Amino acid sequence: MKKLCCFVRKVGIGVKAPVFMAKEKLVKSITSMDEDFAKWYTDVCIKAELIDYASVKGCMIIRPYGYAIWELIQSQMDARFKATGHENVYMPLFIPESLLQKEKDHVEGFAPEVAWVTHGGSEELEERLCVRPTSETLFCDHFKNIVHSYRDLPKLYNQWCSVVRWEKTTRPFLRSREFLWQEGHTLHATAEEAKAETERMHKIYADFAEEVLAMPVVMGKKTEKERFAGAEATYTIEALMHDGKALQSGTSHYFGDGFSKAFDVTFTDKENKMVHPFQTSWGTTTRLIGAVIMTHGDDSGLVLPPAIAPIQVVIVPIASHKEGVLDKSREVCEALKNICRVKLDDSEQSPGWKFAEYEMKGVPLRLELGPRDIENNCCVIARRDNGEKVTVSLDELETKIPELLKAVQDGLYNKALAHRSEATFDAHNLDEMVDIAKNKDGFIRAMWCGDRECEDKLKELTGVTSRCIPFEQEEISDKCVCCGKPAKHMLYWGKAY
Repeated sequence: MKKLCCFVRKVGIGVKAPVFMAKEKLVKSITSMDEDFAKWYTDVCIKAELIDYASVKGCMIIRPYGYAIWELIQSQMDARFKATGHENVYMPLFIPESLLQKEKDHVEGFAPEVAWVTHGGSEELEERLCVRPTSETLFCDHFKNIVHSYRDLPKLYNQWCSVVRWEKTTRPFLRSREFLWQEGHTLHATAEEAKAETERMHKIYADFAEEVLAMPVVMGKKTEKERFAGAEATYTIEALMHDGKALQSGTSHYFGDGFSKAFDVTFTDKENKMVHPFQTSWGTTTRLIGAVIMTHGDDSGLVLPPAIAPIQVVIVPIASHKEGVLDKSREVCEALKNICRVKLDDSEQSPGWKFAEYEMKGVPLRLELGPRDIENNCCVIARRDNGEKVTVSLDELETKIPELLKAVQDGLYNKALAHRSEATFDAHNLDEMVDIAKNKDGFIRAMWCGDRECEDKLKELTGVTSRCIPFEQEEISDKCVCCGKPAKHMLYWGKAY
């Protein structure tokens, strides 16, 4: 790219905001959120070099920068799983049709999205093979072979893999025909243990979303209509995106002993009786990257929480052609490698181009270092989340950088929490529900009688779906927002991805 920037900067204690044509051009290449949120989202995915389109329709190529974000999500989540006693395994990609058919509800739930293998080479297979949409059936078939006694329980397994679901409408990270995820599958001697596991993993997901992704979530239980196929109970974490739509960001399912009975999984209990164990599953996917984009991003591109930023600090030398600037920049970079993920951009691109590039990629902190800064033994650090700049002594970087990274992480969470609060509305009757759904974007809290008929009617009239029955219940009124009958629960409703 040609150097098109007109760069203005007062180096040292007083810093003036940079003005440069290159950044202006880059920002204009991203559609404004307010103009077209869907186009903005796609622009960010492409121009921040997270993904590229594949030759297979509905699939995506996750580029190195996007995959680095996934690796950071994966490593930190995996550590939490292992801390609670879970072990990683790997199951086959293919599932025989006869095995899949053993659990009728499960099959019916996934039937429209299943991809099938019918030929091996040039020969037609004797039995169709399903390309894994999820692995409950495979785990059950395996558990049947390895569990015999109560001493073999619990089994706490997790799998990192890809799955295929033949989606009709696709969007990067949010909904693609192949995507990456983790799926936990556990087996327990008692229903109480399995239920406790379901709730424990639900809480791990919620803590991870808030502590690592800086994304506030509503914890709750899905209605019978919305729960996972074959489950007795499904727990969810629901996040609110910048455009006011909800995103299901992780689910945990309690299966009871239904799968065990369907697959004839049994064990001898402490009373020497042959019984069926109780099962759970839980999962999150690469849609978490989409959630981060839509929760924190802005018209300049990505805004990444430091915990999952592949580059936490980028060093941009100012007037790098002058003696000592690059040497000092390299020295600072080496010193920071022990405390953060740091990159020195010593390329020939102009400082203005670099500023725009790393804003686009959501790097939490930008460290600017020029001749006068070096003379004064300081540097200028700019925050991506709010644009604030501070002048910091080079001698204090090892303490100041962690402080600023924490400030960015906390700032992003608090900003997202404030947005959710402002975009959460209470509806006391059907007229209010219709009006809010038509004229406002966000969560709607409303009472519900528990009848499927009312749940379906609200979707028909307003376009919203039930997101969850939150654990933190409030009595907005004593009547169902739809039919006026006595209410059983307060629900979060919303339009969703």
